[in-house]
Amino acid sequence: MLDKVLIANRGEIALRILRACKELDIKTVAVHSKIDADLKHVKLADEAVCIGPNPSPQSYLNVPAIISAMEITGAQAVHPGYGFLAENADFAEQVENSGFVFIGPTADVIRVMGDKVAAIRAMKAAGVPTVPGSDGPLSTDPAELKATALRIGYPVIIKAASGGGGRGMRVVESEQTLINSVAITKTEAAAAFGDGTVYMEKFLQNPRHVEVQVLSDGQGNAIHLGDRDCSLQRRHQKVIEEAPAPGIPEDARQAVFESCVNACIQINYRGAGTFEFLYEDGHYYFIEMNTRVQVEHPVSEMITGVDIVKEQLLIASGRELSFTQEQIIFRGHSFECRINAEDPVTFMPQPGTINAYHAPGGNGVRVDSHIYNGYRVPPNYDSLIGKIITYGRDRDSALSRMRNALDEMVIDGIKTNIDLHARLVRDEAFKKGGVNIHYLEKKLGL
Repeated sequence: MLDKVLIANRGEIALRILRACKELDIKTVAVHSKIDADLKHVKLADEAVCIGPNPSPQSYLNVPAIISAMEITGAQAVHPGYGFLAENADFAEQVENSGFVFIGPTADVIRVMGDKVAAIRAMKAAGVPTVPGSDGPLSTDPAELKATALRIGYPVIIKAASGGGGRGMRVVESEQTLINSVAITKTEAAAAFGDGTVYMEKFLQNPRHVEVQVLSDGQGNAIHLGDRDCSLQRRHQKVIEEAPAPGIPEDARQAVFESCVNACIQINYRGAGTFEFLYEDGHYYFIEMNTRVQVEHPVSEMITGVDIVKEQLLIASGRELSFTQEQIIFRGHSFECRINAEDPVTFMPQPGTINAYHAPGGNGVRVDSHIYNGYRVPPNYDSLIGKIITYGRDRDSALSRMRNALDEMVIDGIKTNIDLHARLVRDEAFKKGGVNIHYLEKKLGL
């Protein structure tokens, strides 16, 4: 078992990792920027190290500072959480080359999955269903581009190979705008990601966003923890997630589960990961794999009883998976609402001091949050300040508990999106289940 883990993140996920470490009797080191000295996990960790000023590039993205903190404190491993350096192959490689353990996949696997073109090729080879597309980077030959788009069928979408977070995408409705759209996307991709490689896929009109949670130990063992529906999104950012995904035929679901597990074994995957799909008319289409723990991992934990972060730590310690697939029993339903410090109308971040905080409670209610009375939400980072997770024996009971939890939650002193969530969980279409990825934006008039 690992003896000491450095947590290279902040906020609720850092606190989540710290709690898992404490359960396994692993000592913790919290690294933080100057403004984050009062974070809850920093106060609770065995050791804390300030690694730089407030801007992320000088602190949470400062690789030399993080590795130096590991050396100074004697930490054996680093848990990157999500965001920041979690899917940075160079960081994973430098950690391993420095003699430490990176809690996640190998750098080579992160690189393949981080390149959307390479990831699609790897998934095709493993039998995972993919979206019809260019099967590789786009050329600069106009005739070839037109032929590719014609083969796929309009509308198509041009995507940056190194893109993410909803950036580096452009939908093309007809041949008239194709060449110009490819050129613009290449330029934007080069500026945003340092890589101008783009590829083309069929643009699905009304898909849902469904993802599959996996765990693999890199020793030939892999399991899935079911699926999640993350279709309620705004500008490609998830707002509410649930598990399992409602209204999907069991035969289609089981087939994609099997393909994801096989893919993990084939690429020798290590740790927790998520296969993300667009789902339309009974078919799954792979879009990317996230090689880290997801913000929405708690809903999978609630319906399976598996602690995903503890499994990450055990796998990084060299252990085989704690469970076989046959031991995973799916029970009930779970929802997660992401609570952000943002204006509920304009969605602009709303940093400031929390004057009063009351977390909801009751049977089947879980709150993952680092905030407290008097905590100051800084303006420097993502606006996520917590997550409400509810569980019920079925979808209706889990949703009813979420309505109650949102009504109970109090955060005073800053604006949040609690009221937006309260409206969404009472929305008739959402209550029925199965809304597509465009539903929320249309509802909000965006």
